[in-house]
Amino acid sequence: MNILGISCLYHDSAAALLRDGDLVAAAHEERFTRKRHDSAIPRQAVSYCLREAGLSIGDVDYLVFYDKPLVKFERILMTYLATFPRSLPSFSKAIPLWLKEKLFVPKSIERELGFKGPLLFAEHHQSHAASAFLPSPFEEAAILTIDGVGEWATATQGVGRGNRLEIQHEIRFPHSLGGSSRGGSSWPRTSARSRRC
Repeated sequence: MNILGISCLYHDSAAALLRDGDLVAAAHEERFTRKRHDSAIPRQAVSYCLREAGLSIGDVDYLVFYDKPLVKFERILMTYLATFPRSLPSFSKAIPLWLKEKLFVPKSIERELGFKGPLLFAEHHQSHAASAFLPSPFEEAAILTIDGVGEWATATQGVGRGNRLEIQHEIRFPHSLGGSSRGGSSWPRTSARSRRC
């Protein structure tokens, strides 16, 4: 089983290739393009990972994207609506990027990488947690992720056991230890929910 994971279209594009659950290769796109924080679809990083494994894109069983763009777009729209008209200048700059590329990740990936197989979307903080816990030598660990914002979560707390993650609690946007708060006091404060990944 060959699984290719990619992160792109925001900052620091990267690719990682797993074969039967083991990491074969991983790379940041900026190492090839020499563009700091390159956000483009990581064509060269993907090529490197496939070359290291002796595979072609057709040998990839699943491609996994690091977040859920539609859920993130919902948060962005709700934030703009809650802060209108003050948010209009930012909205005018951000929406064309979303309408051009960020809402159409599957088509962009197929066009840029030639991948036509199943495309899966993980939650942003789930991706952070998995990248830390799954390659670690620990069979069980407490997991804490803190970021500016993913889809809605800004921080999560959970447990990793074996090859499973359970996110037990999260702090939701606009409340963030990793970024500035926007959106006003009408936004939900925190949400405690449990889910298995």
